Amino acid sequence: MKNIFQHIKGDRTIWAIFAALAIFSFMPVYSASTNLVYVVGSGSTFGYLLKHMALLIMGFAVLYGVHKIPYRYFSGGSVLMMPVVIVLLIYTLAQGTTISGANASRWIRIPFVGIGFQTSTLAGLVLMVFVARYLARNKEKEVVFKESLVQLWLPVSLVLLLILPANFSTTAIIFTMILLLVFVGGYPLKYIGFILVSGILALSFFVLIAKAFPDAMPNRVQTWQSRIMSFSSTEGKEAYQVEKSKIAIATGGPVGVGPGKSIQKNFLPQSSSDFIYAIIVEEYGLLGAISIVFIYFLLLFRVFVVLRTTTTIFGMLLVIGVGLPIVFQAIINMAVAASLFPVTGQTLPLISSGGTSIWMTCFALGMILSVSASKQETEEDILDDNPLDILHETI
Repeated sequence: MKNIFQHIKGDRTIWAIFAALAIFSFMPVYSASTNLVYVVGSGSTFGYLLKHMALLIMGFAVLYGVHKIPYRYFSGGSVLMMPVVIVLLIYTLAQGTTISGANASRWIRIPFVGIGFQTSTLAGLVLMVFVARYLARNKEKEVVFKESLVQLWLPVSLVLLLILPANFSTTAIIFTMILLLVFVGGYPLKYIGFILVSGILALSFFVLIAKAFPDAMPNRVQTWQSRIMSFSSTEGKEAYQVEKSKIAIATGGPVGVGPGKSIQKNFLPQSSSDFIYAIIVEEYGLLGAISIVFIYFLLLFRVFVVLRTTTTIFGMLLVIGVGLPIVFQAIINMAVAASLFPVTGQTLPLISSGGTSIWMTCFALGMILSVSASKQETEEDILDDNPLDILHETI
């Protein structure tokens, strides 16, 4: 056991949180997957459990590998990844596929392994690091808005516009997190207000175009409208899911009906992903619900602990940029299950089934652990990194 701990660095509590969420996820995913087996008619419950375990093992490999990388490399790496992300998003818009009955083509298939990969999740992670890099490099300079439009907001806008047609909720979350990050990073408030208004106007223009040319983006705006309308309605597919989720939560009681004994998992179409929190509450009750909330808020607390020990501006912004979205996504998922928020399609990090969400969450946690494990980085070491030098070292 001592040999294992010698090889893992960084905040031990974050490692424990990862292990706790990953191990706990086995039973809810196994239980909820009966919906896919008996309703959809594909695979077996044990097969889905094995797949989930394999994805978590791969996620651990990502987490371990990333936490060994000095975090200064993520600064230049974000610049190298921006063109890659843009190409992947364009390819997804053109060739994206639908997985597990989802109503949008957000995934591409990884060749030879047959696993879907949601490119918008990778794009969000890269964007947060890219924004953190920009803010750190300009921390002592007076912000020239025209320059920041080209250097910061142009690439950010391009990526968000490529995500928007297939995934409004992810676009909104990324945009919100970026605004929060630039606020923390000292970007002038008046410029943030201008960017916010511009984002709202751009979304409005997109909706008008989508309505004017419905064949170009079939069902996308209608899906957004139906989710918002069903939030206060009792009819429609989204309302049906929320009703079943509320029944599951109400059935749970103080200690739940017991592991694997959920009834509503047979009626919730996304019981192993989007609505897995409802299944957890039904099977483990209020005790299980509070425990999950506590673990995510413990992760948030540890993010702030890492912030206090970080010696560089980029390290602080990096931890905020990749750490807060994990907790924010968890809050949204749980709020949707409790009918406190419209249906968004966001998973519960490290618990819901799905490879992309698990891998990108592990990548983000790995970057946080890399920051917490570093004791000797200086701002000059990080900001002087040339992306081409990083590529050369990698090769």
